[in-house]
Amino acid sequence: MAKKAPRRTAERILGTTLALFNRFGEPNVSTTLISAELNISPGNLYYHFPSKDELVNTLFDQYEGGLYTLLAASEDVGDVEDAWFFLHSLFELIWAFRFLYRDLNHLLSRNRRLETHFPAILMRKRAALRHLIDRLCAGQPADAAAERARDAVAASMVVMLTYWLSYEYVLQPRSAMEPENAQDALLRGAYHVLGLLAPHLDEAPRAHLLALIDAYSHPLLPSSSVPATP
Repeated sequence: MAKKAPRRTAERILGTTLALFNRFGEPNVSTTLISAELNISPGNLYYHFPSKDELVNTLFDQYEGGLYTLLAASEDVGDVEDAWFFLHSLFELIWAFRFLYRDLNHLLSRNRRLETHFPAILMRKRAALRHLIDRLCAGQPADAAAERARDAVAASMVVMLTYWLSYEYVLQPRSAMEPENAQDALLRGAYHVLGLLAPHLDEAPRAHLLALIDAYSHPLLPSSSVPATP
């Protein structure tokens, strides 16, 4: 059997860097650590990525491209099951690049590319979610008050998507970002985001949504208990 061709060095570097950033946080991962993890020389690393910011920017570009492709799929959301799948997919992508959200404020303060691109990401998320809300609330009156309410729900959903993993991390800083916790974290996030939408739906889709949420219900807090205050 023919041996598989080795992965290109640049791809290996990006894959390992992403895993280290996600596990330890970008500020805690040096290029020396990345080189050691890959068992390559620092010179080899710098040949492909001349700085740590180049690694961050390349990973961010991958995330941004995947996100915009996914947000375009909001056009295809037609019912609450589509909405559940869409939101869960958003959380899966965020989880795959969770270092961006775990260390967001730090990265925004020192990386010009993220500083200039992330606001547009939030606005694109908000527009996609507003479109999703309009599709699910089709047939309802759309007066000025309803428009304001839908805008507020879309903004709240974006806030939840952006800071959900930070919330999980504060509750369990030692384990929240570990891969084995991914599924529960994603389900809890989708549960709460859809919960923001439920009160604005008509009776039948709201009942469908609540049944769907119940079928995937998980504890509101991570599975291990939060220590009591002494």
